[in-house]
Amino acid sequence: MKIAFFEMKPEEKIFFQEHVKNHELFFFEDTINEALQYSQEYDVVSIFIHSRITDEILEKLPALKYLQTRSTGYDHIKCTALYRRGLVVSNVAGYGGPAVAEFAFSLLLNATRQTYIALQRAKQRNFDYSDLQGIELFGKTLGILGLGTIGSQMARIGKGFGMNVLAYSRTKKPIIDELHLEFCDLDTVLKYSDILMIALPLTPATKDIINEKNVNTLKKEVIIVNTARGEVIEDVLYGKMKNIFCLDVISDIKYIHRNNILYTPHMAYYTKEALQRIMKISLENLRAFLNEKPLPNCLKLSCKRDYDLK
Repeated sequence: MKIAFFEMKPEEKIFFQEHVKNHELFFFEDTINEALQYSQEYDVVSIFIHSRITDEILEKLPALKYLQTRSTGYDHIKCTALYRRGLVVSNVAGYGGPAVAEFAFSLLLNATRQTYIALQRAKQRNFDYSDLQGIELFGKTLGILGLGTIGSQMARIGKGFGMNVLAYSRTKKPIIDELHLEFCDLDTVLKYSDILMIALPLTPATKDIINEKNVNTLKKEVIIVNTARGEVIEDVLYGKMKNIFCLDVISDIKYIHRNNILYTPHMAYYTKEALQRIMKISLENLRAFLNEKPLPNCLKLSCKRDYDLK
């Protein structure tokens, strides 16, 4: 089969060259939108988050049988042709728990202790910290929206800091009893949280889940940490609220200059260990497809094969 990989780093290329044999492999550093200028007879395509899969792109892939994204989120795959053609599609679930959750707390600690300012001053031999008084996490209430792999890890870390953890999730997860979390509805989490962390996928139900209608439910000094998707917070709030936002994602970068926003460029996942898990899980999905077996992370929305989907 002809297998094309897009948005590839050198270490990823080496990994797949070593582990995928007896197939034609094509590697591109660019996104599929940049690299795919003409129709190609690829049987399998592997992409990452910056490649946008559209009907126009699929028209250039007439032989495509399987599409994989080497990411958990798949909102960059938006086209009706997937359904028409019955293509198999997979993502990479569960790889980013420690990486993203730890990064969320690193953003939070920068906000609560203003560490980034102190470090900059110290390099300039300015050792004044009289205006950098912080707050402690111990005893504060942490609200978490979403209890998947990342949200669950956030809960573990929060408990380690001695925080009271409130959790909102579509379904009750075992970790709620395991860590003695308070399982609440959305309004309760918003009302009582001192820190609000978002770990939700982007779906029609979660888009703008924090919005002008419910924002007044929040405490006046709540700190909002979003390492999920930018669209889960309604854009207009960034221009109206004075609260601290710790963001690794944002839907409109025009707001990142604001003093109350700490923004990093979607790098929470970026650890050595997480990247290794991405490659390993992507390889497992690919091998399953090549061997005509159920994919570990098959997206039910687009899979049309006749085997049982988990």
